[in-house]
Amino acid sequence: MSEVLVVGSLAYDSVKTPSGKAEKSLGGSANYFSVAASLFAPVRVVGVVGEDYSNEDRQILIKRKVDLSGLQTVPGKTFHWEGTYEQNLNEAVTLKTELNVFAHFNPTLPVDYRNSSFVFLANIDPELQLQVLAQVEKPLFVGMDSMNFWINSKQEELKQVLQKVDIVFMNETEAKMLTQTSNAIRAIKAVAALGPKYVVLKKGEYGSTLYSATHGFYQTPALPIESVVDPTGAGDSFAGGFFGTLASAGPKVPTWADLKAATLAGTV
Repeated sequence: MSEVLVVGSLAYDSVKTPSGKAEKSLGGSANYFSVAASLFAPVRVVGVVGEDYSNEDRQILIKRKVDLSGLQTVPGKTFHWEGTYEQNLNEAVTLKTELNVFAHFNPTLPVDYRNSSFVFLANIDPELQLQVLAQVEKPLFVGMDSMNFWINSKQEELKQVLQKVDIVFMNETEAKMLTQTSNAIRAIKAVAALGPKYVVLKKGEYGSTLYSATHGFYQTPALPIESVVDPTGAGDSFAGGFFGTLASAGPKVPTWADLKAATLAGTV
């Protein structure tokens, strides 16, 4: 079994959905990813929180034996996101983003983190993702996530990261935006042409599509659920289950069969 390193946000979210509203509940890509990945393998977290980040919330990861040696606690408030979902739960509308301490986040990896076999760069500034990649030593498998904000504001830096990773997770809208195409199949192929060996297209209630120029397409349906209350963090949880499954097999480069199995684990 190998360790999984994740670099991302730990946050408080205020979310409104058709089912109700939650004020400043625990969120952030690194939190969702870590909880899911820890079901399968040891997890190492690099991130930053403010003085308002409660010990109770910290214990959620500690109880799952997630290594928080790389978590910085600095003066100020923790990153806060406020958003709403209408009837279409696949798309969140951002109402407010307060970066707070995350605005000055400088990811620094503890020495023993640098030999991590599996590395996941969650949805953060591509420049920070590049900083992390400069610190890790010969990882076996590197993945990344991104979003429309970085595609619009830092596309060149994002493309640099894409050249250095093995797999990228994107939703259909992001893939089309990045490649400037209206067809999902052409978009996923165009994303792969930018550098990553594999692309996962996240499609919400319709599951996901794994693509490789060598092996083609592998479609995984979503787990049928009648009542969805809050989809926040679903993509990060999927990536966590995916990477945790790969790491549980030990220090080896994943095969196509491994990746297909990981999509199933991430889905459930």
